[in-house]
Amino acid sequence: MFNYDETIANRLAELGHVHRLAIYRTLIQAGDQGLPVGEVQKALQIPNSTLSHHISRMVNVGLVKQTRKSRTLYCIAQYRALNDVLLYLQENCCKGIDY
Repeated sequence: MFNYDETIANRLAELGHVHRLAIYRTLIQAGDQGLPVGEVQKALQIPNSTLSHHISRMVNVGLVKQTRKSRTLYCIAQYRALNDVLLYLQENCCKGIDY
């Protein structure tokens, strides 16, 4: 059974780690085409095994999608997942506050 609150909480938990946040920020900045894993590793200087672990966690909660083109594995930020988190926070956590 799908639990929307749990999905959002899991996504926030994954973004709550400094390395995963840096990876996600890098992928968001890369745009819809994403980046090869090697370029993410080079940009952030995170060891390959550690990077793989962090990306896998974000894939599991729907924040990142991976696709293979020939021999290159690309990581692509899932903007809808991020938008869902932002909308959830805006709709459920900020009621009654005028900006």
